[in-house]
Amino acid sequence: MRKAHELTQQQLAEQLGIAQQTLAHYEGGRLRLPVSLLPELTRTLGLSFDELLAQDVARHGKRGPSSKLQQQIEAISRLSKARQRFVSEMLDAVLAQTQQ
Repeated sequence: MRKAHELTQQQLAEQLGIAQQTLAHYEGGRLRLPVSLLPELTRTLGLSFDELLAQDVARHGKRGPSSKLQQQIEAISRLSKARQRFVSEMLDAVLAQTQQ
């Protein structure tokens, strides 16, 4: 998000009133961004809270399930509730076997 707005870490850190190293830790996932910084961050980047969160979800999606697994999850979500329960029970059984 910062790079898309052509801001350096130092520039954004100054606008947020924090140290550049602290911002680097937030961006690297070593520290969690405090909720108290969100209003200033949205103002600085010119984003709404919804836009900020949507970008964060998209960014973290890269670390999530593999594309095949994600496709399977989406396909399961389109099944009827009864079939979803069936798939869930099958997964529970398989996972229980792998833990033995």
